[in-house]
Amino acid sequence: MGAEAKIPAMEQEEGASSSSSEEEERKMTGSVLSAIPSSPISLDISLPLPQMEPHVIDLCKDLFGKWSCLESSHFTVEKVSGGITNLLLKVSVKEATGVDVSLTVRLYGPNTDLVIDRKREMQALPHLSAAGFGAELLGLFENGMIQSFINARTLSPVDMSNPKIAAEIARQLYKFHQVEVSGPKEPQLWNDIFKFLEKAAVLKFDDDEKQARYKTISFTEVCGEVNELKELTDFLHAPLVFSHNDLLSGNLMLNEKEEKLYFIDFEYGSYSYRGYDIANHFNEYAGYECDYSLYPDKTAQYHFFRNYLQPDGLE
Repeated sequence: MGAEAKIPAMEQEEGASSSSSEEEERKMTGSVLSAIPSSPISLDISLPLPQMEPHVIDLCKDLFGKWSCLESSHFTVEKVSGGITNLLLKVSVKEATGVDVSLTVRLYGPNTDLVIDRKREMQALPHLSAAGFGAELLGLFENGMIQSFINARTLSPVDMSNPKIAAEIARQLYKFHQVEVSGPKEPQLWNDIFKFLEKAAVLKFDDDEKQARYKTISFTEVCGEVNELKELTDFLHAPLVFSHNDLLSGNLMLNEKEEKLYFIDFEYGSYSYRGYDIANHFNEYAGYECDYSLYPDKTAQYHFFRNYLQPDGLE
C-alpha cells in the first residue's frame, strides 16, 4: 500500500482537567517567562553569516537596552556546533565598561514548528533551568531565543561510549528525570509519533527517484505496528518521568577543565516512559551514519544502569 494511506485515529490521552496545583504551576511559568525580554524581530536562517550578522546585532541591541548605543564593532558573531534542528550562534560583546560577555543565539530550523511543540518547550525551560539544566534563558524573539553561553565542547557519538562520560550522562539523566514540569503528566510519546506520521504521510518530493521510494512506504502498516507497541506498554507499568527524548551527542556538551557535563536543547522534552528515554539515548550511539555496531553492549548498558541507579556513588 502506498504512502497516501490514512493515519489511524488515536485515542486522546489528555487528562480530564488540570488540578489547582497544575494551574498554579502554569501561572508560575507564565510569570517567569513574562519577565524575559522579548522582541518581534525574526532572523532569516538561510542568510550567509556575513549577511546575517548585522541583523543579529540589531536583535541584541533591541533585547538588551544597555547595548543599544554600542557600535557594531563591539559585537562579533560566529557559528558554533551543537544542536541538530537549530542554528547556534555565539555573540561576543565588549561592553562600554570593557567587560566581555558571550551569549548563544539559537535560531529554530525551518518548519521545525510542524513537529516541535514550542509552547511545551517554554513551559519546561524555567523548571529545568531552576534544576540546573541547560543554559539560562535571557531573551526571546520571533524564531528563536537567546541563552547564556556554555563554554564547553559538543560531544561526538564516540565520546558517549567512554565509560567515564557514560557514567556522568547516566547520573545527570537520573537527576533530569526527577524534575517536575508543569503541563500534561501523561506520556506524550504516542501523540508526538502520530503527529509526525500524519505529516510524513502527505509529503511530496520533486525528485522522481525519492518520490518513488517514498511511495513504497505503507504508513498504515507503520501506524499499526506503533499501535501494537502502544498497547504493549499498558502492561509494563513503566515509570513516567519528564524525559529529554533527544539525548544524542549533539545535545551533550562537556567542559573538560571543570569536568562538567551539560544537557542542551529540550525542545522534544515531555513526560514519557523512563525506559524509552534511556533506550533512545543508547540508540544515538550509532551516530548520524546509523552505525549500529556502536550500540552499547550488555556490559556498557549495565555500567550505565548502575550509575543511573546510584547517581551519588560509583564511577
